Amino acid sequence: MEGEEDEFDTDLDSDEKEESNKEASVAEVYLQACKLVGVVPVSYFIRNLDCTTMTLTHHGLGPLGCKALAIALVSDMHINTLELADNHIQAEGAKYLVEMLRANFTIQHLDLSNNYLRSAGAEYVAKMLLDNISLKSIKLSGNGFTDDDAKYFADSFSSNSRIKELDISHNEFCGKGGEHLGQLLANNEGLEVLDLSWNHLRMKGAVAFCAGLKVNMMLKHLDLSWNGFGNEGALAMGEALKFNNTLVHLNLNNNRLTNEGISLLCRGLEFNDTLRVLLLAFNSITVEGALALVNVVKNTPKTALEEINMCNVLVNENFVHLLELTCQEHPGLDVQFGGVGGFIAKKPPKRVDPMKVIQDYLDKRKLRLWDFFRNIDKDGTMRVPVADFRKAVQQSSIPLDRYQIEELIQRLDRDRTGMVDYRGLADTRKQMMRDHRRQLRKVESRQKKEKQKSDRILKTFQSAVEAVTPHSSMVISPGGAKDDSSGPQQFSATPLSSWHHIVMSNSSRYSVTNLSNEHVHLPMLGGTMSYRPTSSLAMRSYSQPNLLDDSPRSAPGKSISAQGIRSDPEMGHSKLSPTANHLTRSRPALNAKQPQVKAKSKKLKKKKTKKHVEKGSKNLTQTVK
Repeated sequence: MEGEEDEFDTDLDSDEKEESNKEASVAEVYLQACKLVGVVPVSYFIRNLDCTTMTLTHHGLGPLGCKALAIALVSDMHINTLELADNHIQAEGAKYLVEMLRANFTIQHLDLSNNYLRSAGAEYVAKMLLDNISLKSIKLSGNGFTDDDAKYFADSFSSNSRIKELDISHNEFCGKGGEHLGQLLANNEGLEVLDLSWNHLRMKGAVAFCAGLKVNMMLKHLDLSWNGFGNEGALAMGEALKFNNTLVHLNLNNNRLTNEGISLLCRGLEFNDTLRVLLLAFNSITVEGALALVNVVKNTPKTALEEINMCNVLVNENFVHLLELTCQEHPGLDVQFGGVGGFIAKKPPKRVDPMKVIQDYLDKRKLRLWDFFRNIDKDGTMRVPVADFRKAVQQSSIPLDRYQIEELIQRLDRDRTGMVDYRGLADTRKQMMRDHRRQLRKVESRQKKEKQKSDRILKTFQSAVEAVTPHSSMVISPGGAKDDSSGPQQFSATPLSSWHHIVMSNSSRYSVTNLSNEHVHLPMLGGTMSYRPTSSLAMRSYSQPNLLDDSPRSAPGKSISAQGIRSDPEMGHSKLSPTANHLTRSRPALNAKQPQVKAKSKKLKKKKTKKHVEKGSKNLTQTVK
């Protein structure tokens, strides 16, 4: 027994020695790498090699410091969280990290925020995400990514379903970027948390992004704050929420939403039964929008809403009363508002034009103006003193109040002469009717424009949904070559025409060359590093797909329709050819007959004229005789 215990103790001692040697080897490799590339070592890294989380934010590593760090982390099997925010590593440093992550399968969480990666860095990171099997979350906030860079992430996340959290906030994604990110949501099957705050997703970009959200089946937490969605984006978001059944947390803070946008959003909330948290702070919402939100919760039994944040909105007592009634039916509901003191802006009641009131009164009784005023206008000049005019109107049964009478006197005695010329009543009737018709036309035109705008947004949204809807073994390739089949192009006429092409995937979803012919080789220093055979950079060889290749690969001689059904152009042509030949044969025949008919008619006319001439000549000869 004593021998066994001694043997067990020696085993533990050997394991501890191996771990200490390993840590010492990683530290030694890092120091040699720093000496090789010519940078000052970071002492924090050496002191915390035994921690699973390595926080190196704000250390000013730069590209070369990042290279030394990558050399040391190739063989590390202890650190699973690497935070490198704000180190100005740029695209060059990202290249070194990408090479390290191809060998290191321990790191699961990576933070590269605020590192000036730009487009080149986005391409490197997206290439790495295509075949990485260890990362679960990645933060890329504030790296200056643009619309074109969004395509790299859309393509890489189409095949990567292991990453659960993605942060690409504080970038420059706009309209086209919204289309690519909508495609990302439509094709990805693993992402659960997406942060897109502080971008420029609005108008078409917002509509296209919501189209991808409609068909997404995994996302649970979405942050779209500070994007300027506007009412157009609210309309598209409402349509998406009608069908999305996974989203739990939605942040729409500071998105230029108005009460109209809230009403459009509520159309989707009426059908949604999964959303629990809705953040709407710092939007242009008043009591009307707040009442609409609470009414949706009250009138939707299946709603899952537990928290509504509109902390800047002042509400009124009616809202508080409605909220109390709603909380009785939904006790878990928490609505955050700015306080009681708001009001619903009521427009002052529109007064009827007093001239119209008098004209309607006379028309009903079939009276003339002079008939009504002849008691005070005995001379018939249609000019009476102001006092007499006021007294006559007050004593009559015309339904005018004191304010309308004074308004009428001011309009009929503009020069303040003390005499009312009531002929102006007749003169202004026509003008009044013209103004009324003009006002009706303005209202109708405004309503028509609003309807056309909403219809256009819904049409764009539907086209985007059809374009990004994932099919079995299909990849949507934005910006790809147009289909050459004889069938109609369904999405070519829409504002999102760049998404119209759908191609079938082959054995792999991407099949092109590496990102660059140049490999970054991390030096192997002094033989102190114990590499794993399967993960060694020297022994691993791989060909990365090229995200810049958009050319669809399909079977020769066949094309793929928008629904994913292969169609043979030759078969379609052969079916249409008999009718086409028939038409081409019949048209010349018809055209050939028409000139002959015209020629005959000309000949007939000439014969008739000749006969008339002959008759005329005969008559002339008879008269001469």
